[in-house]
Amino acid sequence: MSTDTGARTETEAGHAADRHDVIRVQGARVNNLQDISIEIPKRRLTVFTGVSGSGKSSLVFGTIAAESQRLINETYSAFVQGFMPSLARPDVDLLEGLTTAIIVDQERMGSNPRSTVGTATDANAMLRILFSRLGQPHIGPPNAYSFNVPSVRASGAITVERGDGKTRAEKATFNRLGGMCPRCEGTGAVTDFDLTALYDDAKSLSEGAITIPGYSMEGWFGRIFAGSGFFRMDKPIAKFSKRELHDLLWKEPTKIKVEGINLTYEGLIPKIQKSMLSKDPESMQPHIRAFVDRAITFSTCPDCGGTRLAPEARSSKIGGKNIADVCAMQISDLAGWVRGLKEPSVAPLLAGLQHLLDAFAEIGLGYLSLDRPSGTLSGGESQRTKMIRHLGSSLTDVTYVFDEPTIGLHPHDIARMNLLLLQLRDKGNTVLVVEHKPETIAIADHVVDLGPGAGTGGGTVTFEGSLAGLRDSGTLTGRHLGDRARLKEAVRPASSFFQVRGADTNNLRNVDVDIPLGVLVVLTGVAGSGKSSLISGSVSGREDVVTVDQGAIRGSRRSNPATYTGLLEPIRKAFAKANGVKPALFSSNSEGACPTCNGAGVVYTELGVMATVESVCETCEGRRFQASVLEFRLGGKDIAEVLALSVTDAQEFFGDGEARTPAAHKILTQLADVGLGYLHLGQPLTTLSGGERQRLKLATHMGGKGGIYVLDEPTTGLHLADVEQLLALLDRLVESGKSVIVIEHHQAVMAHADWIIDLGPGAGRDGGTIVFEGTPADLVAQPSTLTGEHLAAYVAG
Repeated sequence: MSTDTGARTETEAGHAADRHDVIRVQGARVNNLQDISIEIPKRRLTVFTGVSGSGKSSLVFGTIAAESQRLINETYSAFVQGFMPSLARPDVDLLEGLTTAIIVDQERMGSNPRSTVGTATDANAMLRILFSRLGQPHIGPPNAYSFNVPSVRASGAITVERGDGKTRAEKATFNRLGGMCPRCEGTGAVTDFDLTALYDDAKSLSEGAITIPGYSMEGWFGRIFAGSGFFRMDKPIAKFSKRELHDLLWKEPTKIKVEGINLTYEGLIPKIQKSMLSKDPESMQPHIRAFVDRAITFSTCPDCGGTRLAPEARSSKIGGKNIADVCAMQISDLAGWVRGLKEPSVAPLLAGLQHLLDAFAEIGLGYLSLDRPSGTLSGGESQRTKMIRHLGSSLTDVTYVFDEPTIGLHPHDIARMNLLLLQLRDKGNTVLVVEHKPETIAIADHVVDLGPGAGTGGGTVTFEGSLAGLRDSGTLTGRHLGDRARLKEAVRPASSFFQVRGADTNNLRNVDVDIPLGVLVVLTGVAGSGKSSLISGSVSGREDVVTVDQGAIRGSRRSNPATYTGLLEPIRKAFAKANGVKPALFSSNSEGACPTCNGAGVVYTELGVMATVESVCETCEGRRFQASVLEFRLGGKDIAEVLALSVTDAQEFFGDGEARTPAAHKILTQLADVGLGYLHLGQPLTTLSGGERQRLKLATHMGGKGGIYVLDEPTTGLHLADVEQLLALLDRLVESGKSVIVIEHHQAVMAHADWIIDLGPGAGRDGGTIVFEGTPADLVAQPSTLTGEHLAAYVAG
């Protein structure tokens, strides 16, 4: 009888498991979140909106996704956890209803020079297996087609055990065929060194002849060179013998003993190849990149023709194409080639490869090729490449977390991205999206708006509900959701022109274009049409050109806006002058650092195979400075209190009164002008979004010597209400005599331009040509391109 009653109760009230239909957050206080509580529906598409810095990422990534990942990590053994990144529990009272979180963020993919689109998505692995099965002539296993695997040959004596207990020595030879080109070692390029950029041969080593960054004779390099005995330190390099010059430049790693310490001496060129050339140029620090550009010439490998592959790998073909040929094909074309292969013995492999390649086309990346270096992908392309592996996944009830998935997408492409997000939801997944674009907000089942302001002025939920409710809510997002830009009544005339002739980088088709100077120029077109190729191949790198992209800012967890922009220097000098002490005391990386945590503000406790514990330093209480340093004040505040100020508050603090510091105030004004008034001076750079990083770099370049500014999608991460501020900033740059070229998809920026250059008509081989040049009004009047159609619809409301 009890069983029957239980069954009726279950039928009437629903199954107990069905009650877990929300993600419940209570008392979240990560970063600027102000003890917020919220319920997010599962198996729905929820969009999080709000101004930049309002707390969206802190709630979605820093709280929900971080706790999900931490709980999953805890299911592994303590031994395995020791090899995984340690994750602290978010500052939140309660989190219920969490499911496995898969994060698809806007971080660019690894910039390792050996990483390509094919290696990052496993497409290359599938192709290697395919060629090892069907390629003619047959040369070996899949590794024989990998440009990351060198060929190995070895011979020597081996010991063979006999059945009677005796052993016998035999000579054996071992061969392993790899696909790596031996000349370029699988990079596709060879290098040539300008020796005059490495040293001044009129000087001796002890006089500082070496001009390579970081190679000072006063440190360990000098002691190693002096202790090697290969040459005299007081002899000018011009007088070195051939043997001495060879030892200085080319000598292989050799064990030496210096002052009783065992060390390794290595020639300058192999050392540079290992320490600098093993990295992608885009990931180098600026001074290292400048040295590499000055001292080293890169050219296509003459042996492999840039394919990275050994002759054996290039000789094996399927249907007349080798693996390098198919990797160089546009992915949409490659999908058709794979579809034409009919071989039952590898049918499952072909099906998997076909599905993967079709996913590229479905997500709008069919214009790429598998041999495209992953470090050259934009933030939006990187994010969509990461999405590919999830599109055909059979997982359900997963939480997918997206950070502005429409980055880098033309309005024409956003509809396709929206469809993909809805497909993930319809498979029974929870989809959480941080987004500013109205087109994506419009498809949400549930909207959460955070604010009302940024930084300490935000961190609260100002609205949650439907899209219609958001429009009527009166919040900043609700008020600006229907914003439409108006075309300029009059455009500025060009002062001169920047001529580009015969541009053929990537998919560009011998493009000739005159870019107006002294005005605001917007370069637009569908994703993959050739915009970035035109800029990187023909504009960036020229004299007087300053390029501000969304690449990661180099720096450790000690770096912050004050150190990156140079703001800390005038602040330290002002404190030193006011208190009659050394400026070094006011740096947490120098003499003023807390001795317990070395200026980090936190102490890391290693627990062997257990997770590393991070705790606030008890000595300085997280302020990072010695107590004696905090006794020195400027304008009534100590250095820790100043670094805790927001940019807006610091601008007022250093603007007048006792703390008036014009040099600091100028930098702070530039930060406020680019919309970063809410950032704290001491906030770690690792916490900034892609859009914030770009605007921080723009602030450092403002007022510089460059006459032409190139900005790569400056609206990334900007709220609808912040776009007006950006447009005003661009106008101020132009009015100050600068020329501004913007790669942009946002219609409000297009409408505000003085001149538009539209590339297309499609992506990849279907793009690469100029389809329109003229004013926004001309483009709207005759909308013959995709950009024209969307801009006309936008300004019409």
